[in-house]
Amino acid sequence: MTGAVPSRHHDIADDLRQQITTGRLKPGERLPSEAGLADRYKVSTVTLRRALAILQGEGLVEKIHGKGNFIRSPLRKITYVGGWGTLDPWTAAEAALRVTVHSTTVQAHGNLPALLKVPTGSPLAEFICISHEGATPRGLARIYIPHDLAPAGVLDDEFPGQEAVTRFAVLSPPPAAVRETVCARPPTPDEASTLRTNSTGPVLAITRIATDASASGRVIEAALLVFPGERVDAVFTTDHMTHQRETQG
Repeated sequence: MTGAVPSRHHDIADDLRQQITTGRLKPGERLPSEAGLADRYKVSTVTLRRALAILQGEGLVEKIHGKGNFIRSPLRKITYVGGWGTLDPWTAAEAALRVTVHSTTVQAHGNLPALLKVPTGSPLAEFICISHEGATPRGLARIYIPHDLAPAGVLDDEFPGQEAVTRFAVLSPPPAAVRETVCARPPTPDEASTLRTNSTGPVLAITRIATDASASGRVIEAALLVFPGERVDAVFTTDHMTHQRETQG
């Protein structure tokens, strides 16, 4: 009896997965409460939650805090295009994204002074952008610009770069260089809550630094981008320049 307990949550996950893939459980449908499911399968809530965690990790079930567990709609991937940093939702058929943007002025703190090469406490224009497909969050962007470089009206609801913000693109004039650091890591508690993703599933984190053409290579923008790992592809293209050398006869 004791030896069978560790695999019980896999049996439950298999049963629920079959109901999802055969259509008995529909996308958007709310599962019974965890206590109710535990009673149905005659297991503890701890075992039941282990089963749900498997399905959450596979992207089949989404847990919404305070509401319960829901069958997730089929995942459509978006594409992040490196360099200019464009978020391209139209690479997936009919994947219409809605992006909410909150802008404000903040003081440089934490790792921002090092990223932007500014003194601690310097004023920055901050943009918090969250993309959604339906009710499901798809990506989070925190974009920072030195306040003196922020375009006119950049903190208004409508300004010329608003479309760039909604696409998570570089907001400033064409930069001389863009450096992107990409890693897969567990989400922070705030990121897991915002993106409604499994705290044990990896996110794709991109730190993007744009610099101008001055001799000092001033940082004109820093962006911290986070995407649930199973919902995004990142594409980076490198153009190789051919240098021709003239030979004097």
